[in-house]
Amino acid sequence: MPQQPEPRVPDAHDHRWRAYWVCVGVAALTIMDLTKVNVALPSIESALDAGPTQLSLLVSGFVLAFGLTLVPAGRLGDQGSRKVMFIVGLGLFAATSLACAIAPTGEVLLAARLLQGVAAGIQMPQVIGMVQQLFQGRERGAAFGLFGATIGIATAFGPTLGGLAIAVGGPEDGWRGIFWMNVPLALVAIVFAARLLPPRPPGPRARISLDPVGVSLFGVAVAALMWPFLLTTGSPDDDPARWWTLIAFAVAAAAFLWWERRYEASGRAPLVPLALFSLGSFRNGTLLAAAYFAAMPASFLLTTLFLQQGLGLEPVYAGMVTIGFALASAVTSWVGGRLVGRVGRPLVVGGILLLLVGFGLLVLVAVATPPELTPWVMAAVMLVGGAGGGFVIAPNQVLALADVPVREGGLAGSVGQLGQRVGTAIGTAIALSLFYSTVYREQAFERRIDVFHDAYAIGMAAVCGLLVVALAVGLVDLRQRSAGRRAEPDGPGIGPEPDGPVPA
Repeated sequence: MPQQPEPRVPDAHDHRWRAYWVCVGVAALTIMDLTKVNVALPSIESALDAGPTQLSLLVSGFVLAFGLTLVPAGRLGDQGSRKVMFIVGLGLFAATSLACAIAPTGEVLLAARLLQGVAAGIQMPQVIGMVQQLFQGRERGAAFGLFGATIGIATAFGPTLGGLAIAVGGPEDGWRGIFWMNVPLALVAIVFAARLLPPRPPGPRARISLDPVGVSLFGVAVAALMWPFLLTTGSPDDDPARWWTLIAFAVAAAAFLWWERRYEASGRAPLVPLALFSLGSFRNGTLLAAAYFAAMPASFLLTTLFLQQGLGLEPVYAGMVTIGFALASAVTSWVGGRLVGRVGRPLVVGGILLLLVGFGLLVLVAVATPPELTPWVMAAVMLVGGAGGGFVIAPNQVLALADVPVREGGLAGSVGQLGQRVGTAIGTAIALSLFYSTVYREQAFERRIDVFHDAYAIGMAAVCGLLVVALAVGLVDLRQRSAGRRAEPDGPGIGPEPDGPVPA
Protein backbone atom coordinates (compact mmCIF):
# COMPACT_ATOMS: atom_id res chain seq x y z
CA MET A 1 0.00 0.00 0.00
CA PRO A 2 1.55 3.35 -0.97
CA GLN A 3 2.65 5.57 1.88
CA GLN A 4 0.82 8.77 2.56
CA PRO A 5 2.87 11.96 2.90
CA GLU A 6 3.32 13.44 6.35
CA PRO A 7 0.99 16.27 7.31
CA ARG A 8 2.65 19.58 6.57
CA VAL A 9 2.39 22.30 9.17
CA PRO A 10 0.63 25.35 7.68
CA ASP A 11 3.02 28.16 6.77
CA ALA A 12 5.92 26.20 8.31
CA HIS A 13 7.59 25.82 4.91
CA ASP A 14 8.82 29.41 4.70
CA HIS A 15 10.21 29.51 8.21
CA ARG A 16 11.16 25.93 8.91
CA TRP A 17 14.92 26.32 8.45
CA ARG A 18 14.94 29.34 10.72
CA ALA A 19 12.87 27.38 13.24
CA TYR A 20 15.29 24.49 12.83
CA TRP A 21 18.33 26.63 13.70
CA VAL A 22 16.60 27.92 16.83
CA CYS A 23 16.08 24.30 17.96
CA VAL A 24 19.60 23.19 17.05
CA GLY A 25 21.16 26.22 18.72
CA VAL A 26 19.36 25.41 21.97
CA ALA A 27 20.39 21.75 21.71
CA ALA A 28 24.02 22.85 21.31
CA LEU A 29 23.71 25.15 24.34
CA THR A 30 22.31 22.25 26.39
CA ILE A 31 24.94 19.70 25.35
CA MET A 32 27.73 22.24 25.85
CA ASP A 33 26.55 22.67 29.43
CA LEU A 34 27.23 18.98 30.00
CA THR A 35 30.93 19.37 29.19
CA LYS A 36 32.01 22.89 30.06
CA VAL A 37 31.32 22.52 33.79
CA ASN A 38 33.86 19.69 34.11
CA VAL A 39 36.85 22.03 33.89
CA ALA A 40 35.34 24.38 36.50
CA LEU A 41 35.16 21.86 39.34
CA PRO A 42 38.54 22.78 40.94
CA SER A 43 37.55 26.48 40.91
CA ILE A 44 34.14 25.72 42.44
CA GLU A 45 35.79 23.59 45.11
CA SER A 46 38.08 26.47 46.04
CA ALA A 47 35.49 29.26 45.85
CA LEU A 48 32.59 27.57 47.69
CA ASP A 49 34.51 25.04 49.79
CA ALA A 50 32.49 22.29 48.09
CA GLY A 51 33.13 18.71 49.12
CA PRO A 52 33.86 15.77 46.79
CA THR A 53 30.23 14.55 46.88
CA GLN A 54 28.87 17.97 45.92
CA LEU A 55 31.37 18.27 43.08
CA SER A 56 30.47 14.83 41.77
CA LEU A 57 26.76 15.59 41.90
CA LEU A 58 27.21 18.87 40.00
CA VAL A 59 28.02 16.69 36.98
CA SER A 60 26.27 13.40 37.71
CA GLY A 61 23.17 15.00 39.28
CA PHE A 62 22.66 17.12 36.16
CA VAL A 63 22.88 13.98 34.00
CA LEU A 64 20.46 12.08 36.26
CA ALA A 65 17.87 14.88 36.34
CA PHE A 66 18.26 15.27 32.58
CA GLY A 67 17.66 11.56 32.00
CA LEU A 68 14.67 11.30 34.36
CA THR A 69 12.84 14.16 32.64
CA LEU A 70 13.40 13.20 29.00
CA VAL A 71 10.68 10.62 28.41
CA PRO A 72 7.78 12.32 30.30
CA ALA A 73 8.65 15.62 28.60
CA GLY A 74 8.80 13.96 25.19
CA ARG A 75 5.37 12.41 25.78
CA LEU A 76 3.90 15.77 26.84
CA GLY A 77 5.33 17.48 23.77
CA ASP A 78 3.87 14.83 21.45
CA GLN A 79 0.45 14.94 23.07
CA GLY A 80 0.28 18.71 23.48
CA SER A 81 2.52 21.36 21.95
CA ARG A 82 6.24 20.93 21.36
CA LYS A 83 6.56 24.69 20.98
CA VAL A 84 5.08 25.36 24.42
CA MET A 85 7.22 22.68 26.07
CA PHE A 86 10.31 24.03 24.32
CA ILE A 87 9.71 27.57 25.60
CA VAL A 88 8.91 26.30 29.12
CA GLY A 89 12.17 24.35 29.19
CA LEU A 90 14.13 27.34 27.90
CA GLY A 91 12.64 29.66 30.49
CA LEU A 92 13.52 27.27 33.30
CA PHE A 93 17.01 26.81 31.84
CA ALA A 94 17.59 30.58 31.88
CA ALA A 95 16.31 30.92 35.46
CA THR A 96 18.36 28.02 36.81
CA SER A 97 21.49 29.20 34.99
CA LEU A 98 21.08 32.56 36.72
CA ALA A 99 20.64 30.81 40.07
CA CYS A 100 23.85 28.82 39.44
CA ALA A 101 25.75 31.97 38.49
CA ILE A 102 24.89 33.81 41.71
CA ALA A 103 24.89 30.80 44.05
CA PRO A 104 26.42 31.81 47.42
CA THR A 105 27.03 28.25 48.65
CA GLY A 106 27.71 24.82 47.28
CA GLU A 107 24.29 23.60 48.42
CA VAL A 108 22.46 26.34 46.48
CA LEU A 109 24.59 25.67 43.41
CA LEU A 110 23.81 21.96 43.56
CA ALA A 111 20.04 22.54 43.90
CA ALA A 112 20.06 24.96 40.96
CA ARG A 113 22.16 22.56 38.90
CA LEU A 114 19.69 19.71 39.46
CA LEU A 115 16.80 21.94 38.32
CA GLN A 116 18.91 22.94 35.32
CA GLY A 117 19.06 19.24 34.42
CA VAL A 118 15.26 19.10 34.56
CA ALA A 119 15.09 22.11 32.22
CA ALA A 120 17.46 20.41 29.78
CA GLY A 121 15.32 17.28 29.87
CA ILE A 122 12.21 19.31 29.01
CA GLN A 123 13.61 21.11 25.97
CA MET A 124 15.79 18.44 24.31
CA PRO A 125 13.01 15.97 23.28
CA GLN A 126 11.17 18.79 21.56
CA VAL A 127 14.18 19.41 19.30
CA ILE A 128 14.11 15.90 17.81
CA GLY A 129 10.32 15.93 17.55
CA MET A 130 10.41 19.32 15.81
CA VAL A 131 12.95 18.14 13.23
CA GLN A 132 10.71 15.12 12.54
CA GLN A 133 7.76 17.49 12.16
CA LEU A 134 9.48 20.00 9.86
CA PHE A 135 11.35 17.74 7.43
CA GLN A 136 10.93 14.51 5.53
CA GLY A 137 12.86 12.29 3.13
CA ARG A 138 16.33 13.39 2.02
CA GLU A 139 15.77 16.82 3.53
CA ARG A 140 15.43 15.21 6.93
CA GLY A 141 18.80 13.50 6.41
CA ALA A 142 20.40 16.86 5.64
CA ALA A 143 18.73 18.39 8.71
CA PHE A 144 20.03 15.66 11.01
CA GLY A 145 23.44 15.97 9.37
CA LEU A 146 23.66 19.62 10.33
CA PHE A 147 22.26 18.74 13.76
CA GLY A 148 25.02 16.17 14.30
CA ALA A 149 27.66 18.64 13.13
CA THR A 150 26.45 21.28 15.57
CA ILE A 151 26.26 18.87 18.50
CA GLY A 152 29.74 17.54 17.72
CA ILE A 153 31.17 21.06 17.80
CA ALA A 154 29.32 21.90 21.02
CA THR A 155 30.54 18.73 22.76
CA ALA A 156 34.18 19.27 21.86
CA PHE A 157 34.26 23.05 22.40
CA GLY A 158 32.56 22.88 25.83
CA PRO A 159 35.77 22.29 27.84
CA THR A 160 37.60 25.01 25.88
CA LEU A 161 34.81 27.51 26.52
CA GLY A 162 34.76 26.61 30.20
CA GLY A 163 38.52 27.04 30.40
CA LEU A 164 38.30 30.46 28.72
CA ALA A 165 35.62 31.61 31.17
CA ILE A 166 37.88 30.70 34.08
CA ALA A 167 40.89 32.37 32.44
CA VAL A 168 38.91 35.60 31.92
CA GLY A 169 37.06 35.66 35.26
CA GLY A 170 39.87 34.38 37.43
CA PRO A 171 40.24 31.21 39.50
CA GLU A 172 37.77 32.35 42.20
CA ASP A 173 34.79 33.61 40.17
CA GLY A 174 35.56 32.59 36.60
CA TRP A 175 33.33 29.53 36.97
CA ARG A 176 30.31 31.82 37.37
CA GLY A 177 30.78 33.02 33.81
CA ILE A 178 30.10 29.47 32.59
CA PHE A 179 26.51 29.86 33.85
CA TRP A 180 26.13 33.59 33.17
CA MET A 181 26.63 33.07 29.43
CA ASN A 182 23.55 30.80 29.29
CA VAL A 183 21.16 33.51 30.48
CA PRO A 184 21.18 36.02 27.56
CA LEU A 185 21.47 33.20 25.01
CA ALA A 186 18.41 31.43 26.44
CA LEU A 187 16.38 34.66 26.58
CA VAL A 188 17.18 35.47 22.94
CA ALA A 189 16.26 31.91 21.98
CA ILE A 190 12.88 32.27 23.72
CA VAL A 191 12.06 35.32 21.57
CA PHE A 192 12.97 33.53 18.35
CA ALA A 193 11.20 30.34 19.41
CA ALA A 194 7.97 32.24 20.10
CA ARG A 195 8.14 33.84 16.64
CA LEU A 196 9.46 31.02 14.46
CA LEU A 197 8.53 27.62 15.88
CA PRO A 198 5.41 26.12 14.29
CA PRO A 199 2.35 25.40 16.42
CA ARG A 200 0.96 21.94 16.96
CA PRO A 201 0.04 20.25 13.64
CA PRO A 202 -3.67 20.37 12.83
CA GLY A 203 -5.83 17.39 13.65
CA PRO A 204 -7.65 15.89 16.62
CA ARG A 205 -5.97 16.47 19.95
CA ALA A 206 -5.29 13.46 22.13
CA ARG A 207 -6.18 13.77 25.78
CA ILE A 208 -3.08 14.61 27.81
CA SER A 209 -2.14 11.47 29.71
CA LEU A 210 1.12 11.03 31.54
CA ASP A 211 0.56 7.57 33.04
CA PRO A 212 1.56 8.57 36.62
CA VAL A 213 2.25 5.01 37.79
CA GLY A 214 4.41 4.42 34.71
CA VAL A 215 6.27 7.69 35.33
CA SER A 216 7.00 6.70 38.94
CA LEU A 217 8.24 3.21 38.06
CA PHE A 218 10.25 4.61 35.17
CA GLY A 219 11.88 7.19 37.43
CA VAL A 220 12.86 4.58 40.02
CA ALA A 221 14.28 2.28 37.33
CA VAL A 222 16.37 4.99 35.64
CA ALA A 223 17.67 6.43 38.93
CA ALA A 224 18.54 2.97 40.30
CA LEU A 225 20.39 2.05 37.08
CA MET A 226 22.38 5.27 36.77
CA TRP A 227 23.14 5.93 40.46
CA PRO A 228 25.99 3.43 41.09
CA PHE A 229 27.72 4.39 37.85
CA LEU A 230 27.44 8.11 38.58
CA LEU A 231 29.15 7.53 41.95
CA THR A 232 31.99 5.41 40.54
CA THR A 233 35.30 7.28 40.51
CA GLY A 234 37.90 4.49 40.69
CA SER A 235 39.02 5.65 44.13
CA PRO A 236 39.57 3.03 46.86
CA ASP A 237 37.01 5.05 48.86
CA ASP A 238 34.13 4.20 46.48
CA ASP A 239 31.37 2.56 48.52
CA PRO A 240 30.75 -0.98 47.18
CA ALA A 241 27.22 -0.87 48.61
CA ARG A 242 26.20 1.42 45.73
CA TRP A 243 25.85 -1.62 43.44
CA TRP A 244 22.90 -2.92 45.44
CA THR A 245 20.70 -0.36 43.67
CA LEU A 246 20.94 -2.51 40.54
CA ILE A 247 18.59 -4.97 42.26
CA ALA A 248 16.10 -2.13 42.68
CA PHE A 249 16.58 -1.37 38.98
CA ALA A 250 15.76 -4.95 37.96
CA VAL A 251 12.60 -5.00 40.11
CA ALA A 252 11.44 -1.54 38.96
CA ALA A 253 12.15 -2.31 35.30
CA ALA A 254 10.15 -5.55 35.44
CA ALA A 255 7.28 -3.75 37.17
CA PHE A 256 7.41 -0.95 34.58
CA LEU A 257 7.19 -3.37 31.65
CA TRP A 258 4.27 -5.22 33.27
CA TRP A 259 2.43 -1.99 34.03
CA GLU A 260 2.95 -0.48 30.57
CA ARG A 261 1.52 -3.58 28.86
CA ARG A 262 -1.46 -3.58 31.23
CA TYR A 263 -2.00 0.17 30.84
CA GLU A 264 -1.89 -0.02 27.05
CA ALA A 265 -4.24 -3.04 26.99
CA SER A 266 -6.83 -0.92 28.81
CA GLY A 267 -6.93 1.45 25.83
CA ARG A 268 -4.90 4.26 27.37
CA ALA A 269 -1.66 5.82 26.11
CA PRO A 270 1.36 4.39 27.99
CA LEU A 271 4.40 6.46 28.87
CA VAL A 272 6.51 4.41 26.43
CA PRO A 273 4.68 2.48 23.69
CA LEU A 274 6.62 -0.78 23.79
CA ALA A 275 5.70 -1.37 20.14
CA LEU A 276 8.35 1.24 19.31
CA PHE A 277 10.97 -1.40 20.08
CA SER A 278 9.42 -3.80 17.58
CA LEU A 279 10.81 -1.46 14.92
CA GLY A 280 14.22 -2.96 14.18
CA SER A 281 15.55 0.33 12.84
CA PHE A 282 14.64 2.20 16.04
CA ARG A 283 15.76 -0.57 18.39
CA ASN A 284 19.13 -1.08 16.73
CA GLY A 285 19.74 2.64 16.25
CA THR A 286 18.99 3.34 19.93
CA LEU A 287 21.32 0.54 21.12
CA LEU A 288 24.09 1.68 18.79
CA ALA A 289 23.76 5.29 19.99
CA ALA A 290 23.84 4.19 23.64
CA ALA A 291 27.09 2.26 23.07
CA TYR A 292 28.58 5.12 21.03
CA PHE A 293 27.76 7.72 23.70
CA ALA A 294 29.11 5.40 26.37
CA ALA A 295 32.45 5.66 24.59
CA MET A 296 32.70 9.23 23.32
CA PRO A 297 32.29 11.44 26.43
CA ALA A 298 34.54 9.01 28.30
CA SER A 299 37.23 9.39 25.63
CA PHE A 300 37.13 13.20 25.89
CA LEU A 301 37.27 13.04 29.70
CA LEU A 302 40.20 10.58 29.71
CA THR A 303 42.10 12.72 27.21
CA THR A 304 41.55 15.86 29.27
CA LEU A 305 42.62 14.10 32.47
CA PHE A 306 45.75 12.72 30.82
CA LEU A 307 46.73 16.12 29.43
CA GLN A 308 46.04 18.02 32.67
CA GLN A 309 47.20 15.52 35.31
CA GLY A 310 49.79 13.62 33.30
CA LEU A 311 51.32 16.43 31.20
CA GLY A 312 50.35 19.40 33.38
CA LEU A 313 48.47 21.40 30.71
CA GLU A 314 46.14 24.23 31.75
CA PRO A 315 42.39 23.45 31.30
CA VAL A 316 41.94 25.80 28.35
CA TYR A 317 44.83 24.23 26.42
CA ALA A 318 43.77 20.67 27.28
CA GLY A 319 40.32 21.48 25.93
CA MET A 320 41.76 22.81 22.69
CA VAL A 321 43.26 19.41 21.83
CA THR A 322 39.76 18.13 20.95
CA ILE A 323 39.00 20.98 18.53
CA GLY A 324 40.23 18.93 15.58
CA PHE A 325 37.73 16.21 16.45
CA ALA A 326 34.93 18.78 16.53
CA LEU A 327 35.81 20.32 13.18
CA ALA A 328 36.26 16.99 11.39
CA SER A 329 33.05 15.53 12.83
CA ALA A 330 31.15 18.68 11.84
CA VAL A 331 32.15 18.21 8.22
CA THR A 332 31.47 14.48 8.06
CA SER A 333 28.16 14.83 9.96
CA TRP A 334 26.95 17.21 7.28
CA VAL A 335 28.23 14.96 4.49
CA GLY A 336 26.87 11.85 6.22
CA GLY A 337 23.41 13.35 6.57
CA ARG A 338 23.31 13.83 2.80
CA LEU A 339 24.75 10.39 1.98
CA VAL A 340 22.76 8.23 4.38
CA GLY A 341 19.74 8.04 2.08
CA ARG A 342 21.89 6.33 -0.58
CA VAL A 343 24.46 4.46 1.51
CA GLY A 344 22.47 3.56 4.63
CA ARG A 345 23.90 1.58 7.55
CA PRO A 346 27.31 0.80 5.90
CA LEU A 347 28.10 4.50 6.33
CA VAL A 348 27.72 4.16 10.12
CA VAL A 349 29.71 0.92 10.27
CA GLY A 350 32.53 2.53 8.29
CA GLY A 351 32.48 5.54 10.62
CA ILE A 352 32.90 3.33 13.71
CA LEU A 353 35.82 1.49 12.09
CA LEU A 354 37.52 4.80 11.27
CA LEU A 355 36.91 5.98 14.82
CA LEU A 356 38.55 2.83 16.21
CA VAL A 357 41.60 3.49 14.01
CA GLY A 358 41.72 7.09 15.23
CA PHE A 359 41.56 6.11 18.91
CA GLY A 360 44.23 3.45 18.42
CA LEU A 361 46.52 6.10 16.95
CA LEU A 362 45.60 8.49 19.78
CA VAL A 363 46.82 6.05 22.43
CA LEU A 364 49.95 5.26 20.40
CA VAL A 365 51.04 8.90 20.11
CA ALA A 366 50.13 9.62 23.75
CA VAL A 367 52.49 6.88 24.92
CA ALA A 368 55.23 7.05 22.28
CA THR A 369 55.83 10.76 21.60
CA PRO A 370 57.93 13.15 23.72
CA PRO A 371 55.74 14.98 26.29
CA GLU A 372 56.44 18.40 24.76
CA LEU A 373 55.09 17.18 21.38
CA THR A 374 52.30 14.93 22.64
CA PRO A 375 49.45 17.52 22.76
CA TRP A 376 50.20 18.71 19.22
CA VAL A 377 50.32 15.22 17.74
CA MET A 378 47.18 14.17 19.65
CA ALA A 379 45.37 17.22 18.29
CA ALA A 380 46.31 16.19 14.75
CA VAL A 381 45.24 12.57 15.29
CA MET A 382 41.89 13.81 16.61
CA LEU A 383 41.04 14.72 13.00
CA VAL A 384 40.95 11.01 12.11
CA GLY A 385 38.63 10.10 14.98
CA GLY A 386 36.43 13.10 14.31
CA ALA A 387 36.03 12.14 10.66
CA GLY A 388 34.77 8.72 11.74
CA GLY A 389 32.54 10.07 14.50
CA GLY A 390 30.68 12.40 12.17
CA PHE A 391 29.65 9.46 9.99
CA VAL A 392 28.02 7.84 13.04
CA ILE A 393 25.91 10.44 14.86
CA ALA A 394 23.75 12.03 12.18
CA PRO A 395 23.30 9.03 9.86
CA ASN A 396 22.39 6.79 12.80
CA GLN A 397 19.82 9.34 13.98
CA VAL A 398 18.20 9.36 10.53
CA LEU A 399 18.17 5.56 10.31
CA ALA A 400 16.84 5.10 13.86
CA LEU A 401 13.87 7.43 13.31
CA ALA A 402 13.15 6.57 9.66
CA ASP A 403 10.16 4.33 10.50
CA VAL A 404 8.85 6.26 13.52
CA PRO A 405 5.62 8.20 12.86
CA VAL A 406 5.80 11.97 13.30
CA ARG A 407 3.30 11.90 16.15
CA GLU A 408 5.77 9.75 18.14
CA GLY A 409 8.83 11.80 17.14
CA GLY A 410 9.38 13.59 20.44
CA LEU A 411 8.93 10.44 22.51
CA ALA A 412 11.18 8.36 20.25
CA GLY A 413 13.81 11.12 20.37
CA SER A 414 13.60 11.29 24.17
CA VAL A 415 14.00 7.51 24.51
CA GLY A 416 17.07 7.75 22.27
CA GLN A 417 18.44 10.65 24.33
CA LEU A 418 17.83 8.65 27.52
CA GLY A 419 19.81 5.76 26.07
CA GLN A 420 22.65 8.20 25.34
CA ARG A 421 22.60 9.62 28.89
CA VAL A 422 22.54 6.15 30.49
CA GLY A 423 25.32 5.07 28.14
CA THR A 424 27.36 8.14 29.09
CA ALA A 425 26.96 7.40 32.80
CA ILE A 426 28.00 3.75 32.40
CA GLY A 427 30.85 4.41 29.96
CA THR A 428 32.30 7.25 32.02
CA ALA A 429 32.16 5.14 35.18
CA ILE A 430 33.97 2.23 33.51
CA ALA A 431 36.66 4.41 31.94
CA LEU A 432 37.23 6.57 35.04
CA SER A 433 37.40 3.61 37.38
CA LEU A 434 40.02 1.92 35.18
CA PHE A 435 42.00 5.16 34.81
CA TYR A 436 42.09 6.07 38.51
CA SER A 437 42.49 2.51 39.80
CA THR A 438 45.59 2.26 37.61
CA VAL A 439 46.90 5.56 39.01
CA TYR A 440 46.27 4.45 42.61
CA ARG A 441 47.85 1.05 41.99
CA GLU A 442 50.99 2.15 40.12
CA GLN A 443 51.88 5.58 41.46
CA ALA A 444 54.12 4.14 44.17
CA PHE A 445 56.07 2.00 41.70
CA GLU A 446 56.33 3.95 38.42
CA ARG A 447 57.45 7.39 37.35
CA ARG A 448 54.58 9.89 37.10
CA ILE A 449 54.30 10.08 33.32
CA ASP A 450 54.54 6.28 33.00
CA VAL A 451 51.64 5.89 35.43
CA PHE A 452 49.45 8.16 33.32
CA HIS A 453 50.55 6.44 30.12
CA ASP A 454 49.27 3.15 31.54
CA ALA A 455 46.11 4.69 32.98
CA TYR A 456 45.23 6.38 29.69
CA ALA A 457 45.91 3.26 27.63
CA ILE A 458 43.78 1.04 29.89
CA GLY A 459 40.92 3.55 30.03
CA MET A 460 40.95 4.00 26.25
CA ALA A 461 40.96 0.21 25.80
CA ALA A 462 37.60 0.19 27.59
CA VAL A 463 36.40 2.99 25.29
CA CYS A 464 37.39 0.95 22.23
CA GLY A 465 35.58 -2.05 23.71
CA LEU A 466 32.38 0.01 23.90
CA LEU A 467 32.85 1.07 20.28
CA VAL A 468 33.20 -2.59 19.32
CA VAL A 469 29.77 -3.15 20.91
CA ALA A 470 28.40 -0.32 18.75
CA LEU A 471 30.07 -1.90 15.73
CA ALA A 472 28.47 -5.28 16.50
CA VAL A 473 25.01 -3.68 16.72
CA GLY A 474 25.64 -1.89 13.43
CA LEU A 475 26.61 -5.16 11.73
CA VAL A 476 23.50 -6.90 13.09
CA ASP A 477 21.33 -4.06 11.80
CA LEU A 478 23.09 -4.20 8.45
CA ARG A 479 22.37 -7.92 8.15
CA GLN A 480 18.72 -7.45 9.13
CA ARG A 481 18.27 -4.66 6.59
CA SER A 482 19.85 -6.79 3.88
CA ALA A 483 17.49 -9.66 4.73
CA GLY A 484 14.55 -7.26 4.64
CA ARG A 485 15.53 -5.93 1.23
CA ARG A 486 15.76 -9.47 -0.14
CA ALA A 487 12.31 -10.24 1.24
CA GLU A 488 10.82 -6.98 -0.09
CA PRO A 489 12.89 -5.87 -3.09
CA ASP A 490 10.57 -2.95 -3.79
CA GLY A 491 10.16 -1.90 -0.16
CA PRO A 492 10.51 1.73 0.87
CA GLY A 493 13.82 3.26 1.79
CA ILE A 494 14.51 6.22 3.99
CA GLY A 495 11.78 8.71 3.45
CA PRO A 496 8.46 9.98 4.71
CA GLU A 497 6.69 7.53 6.95
CA PRO A 498 2.96 7.18 7.52
CA ASP A 499 1.67 9.02 10.54
CA GLY A 500 -0.26 6.04 11.72
CA PRO A 501 0.08 3.74 14.71
CA VAL A 502 3.42 2.17 15.42
CA PRO A 503 3.35 -1.39 14.07
CA ALA A 504 3.09 -4.04 16.74
